[in-house]
Amino acid sequence: MRLLLLLTLLPLLAVAEEEYELPPIRYSATQPKDVVQDLLRRMQVGKAQVNRTDTWTLLRDLLKHFHIPEESQVLVFSKTSKQNDRITPQTPRVIYFGEEAYVGYTLGGSIEVAAVDPHLGPIFYLLEPETEPEKPLQFHRDQSCMSCHGGPFTPGVPGVLVRSVFPSASGHPILSQGSTVVDSTTPFSNRWGGWYVTGKHGSALHRGNVIATENADNTCDMPQEQGANITSLTNFFDTRPYPRASSDIVALMVLEHQTATQNVLTKAHHTALRALHMQHSLQKELGEPVQPQPVGTAQRIISHSAEDVLDALLFKDEAELPEGGIEGDEAFQAAFAQEAPRSADGRSLKDFQLLNRLFKYRCSYMIHSRTFTQMQPHLKQAVLTRLEAILKGEDTSERYDYLGESERKHIRTILVETLKTSTK
Repeated sequence: MRLLLLLTLLPLLAVAEEEYELPPIRYSATQPKDVVQDLLRRMQVGKAQVNRTDTWTLLRDLLKHFHIPEESQVLVFSKTSKQNDRITPQTPRVIYFGEEAYVGYTLGGSIEVAAVDPHLGPIFYLLEPETEPEKPLQFHRDQSCMSCHGGPFTPGVPGVLVRSVFPSASGHPILSQGSTVVDSTTPFSNRWGGWYVTGKHGSALHRGNVIATENADNTCDMPQEQGANITSLTNFFDTRPYPRASSDIVALMVLEHQTATQNVLTKAHHTALRALHMQHSLQKELGEPVQPQPVGTAQRIISHSAEDVLDALLFKDEAELPEGGIEGDEAFQAAFAQEAPRSADGRSLKDFQLLNRLFKYRCSYMIHSRTFTQMQPHLKQAVLTRLEAILKGEDTSERYDYLGESERKHIRTILVETLKTSTK
C-alpha cells in the first residue's frame, strides 16, 4: 500500500514542468541522436557535403541525406506553424517526410526540421538557408516549437502532428470552429482543412482545398464540394516555385498515420521509462531490493502502454476510405515502397490497398522504425509477445478480430522474415 501511495503522489510533484523534461527523459538537457546530428558529424569529418547554391538546392540535398523522397511533398496553407507570417493560401508551406525526419519550408523563410531521436522523440530545428557558404550549417534546436509539439496537440510528449482546421481567407484557423488532430481513425470528411489535396476519391467530400467563412451566428460555411477530386493546384496558387505541383492524397494519409503512430510509440516508451524509474526510486527509498523487471504498478502501466502501441500498429478503428477507394500519385507510392523490407514472396507492410483502407496488411511499417526497435525492452517484449498471440489466432480478447486469418498469416510471415527482433 505504501508503495502504491507513493507511486500515485509522485507525478503530482512534477506539475510545474513537463514530464519529458524530468528524469529519466530530460528532453531538453539530453544530446539527441538523430539524422541532423549524424549529418553534422559526417560533414565535420568530410564524409558528407551539402550543396548550398540556393535554398531549393540545399533543401533537396537535405532530403537526400535524411532519406526523404521528394515525392512525399504535401502543402499546407493554414497558419499553423512557426512561420505564420509567410504562410497564406497563395504561398503554402511545403512538407516532406520520411521515417527519420520531417522537413518544412515556406517561401523566403527558414527550413524547419523535425528529426526523430528514438529515445527522446522528435527534435525540432531551424536552419537559415541564406548563410554564407563558407560558414558551417547551423541547425538551431528550437524549443519554442514545444508549445504545440509538446503540449495540447500531442499526448504529453514531444510529437509531430497533422491538424485539420477551418481556414479563413488569410489562412488563419477560425478558432470558434475548433480543429482536429488527424490519425487513422479520423473520418474522411473531417480531414485536410487548411491543406491542399490532389487525387481522386469518388463522391466523398473532405475539407481540403477550400476556404471557410464564419457567420454571425457562430456557424461556418465551407464549400467542400469545390475542393473534391482536384488533380491540379494551378487554379489555387502559383505552383512554379515548388518542386512538384501536387499535395498527394495518399502521401497525406501516410503522413497522418505515421505522425500519430510516432506519437503513440514515443508516449509508450516514455511512460515505460518513467514507470521503471519510479519503481526503482521507490524501492531504494523503502530499502527494498531493486528489481530490474517491472512489477506491480509498473507492470500494469507497461501492459496498458503495450495495448496502446498495438492499437496504433494494427490500425484499430481505422476509418474506411470512400466508396470506390482513392487514387493518388503513383510516383509517391513507388518512392515510399522503394526500400521497404520484404518477405521472400515479395510482400511488405508498405503495400497499399487504397480501396477500403490505406494498406493491404494492417500492421504498421513503423514497427521497423528506430523508435520501435530501440523501445524500452520490457515494453517491446510485451508488444511482441501479445502481437505473436494475435497473429497466431491465440488472443482471446476479440479486440483485433477484424484481422482475418489470411491477413494475420501474411503479416506474421512478413515480420518473421523482416523484423530484426521478430516473433518466433
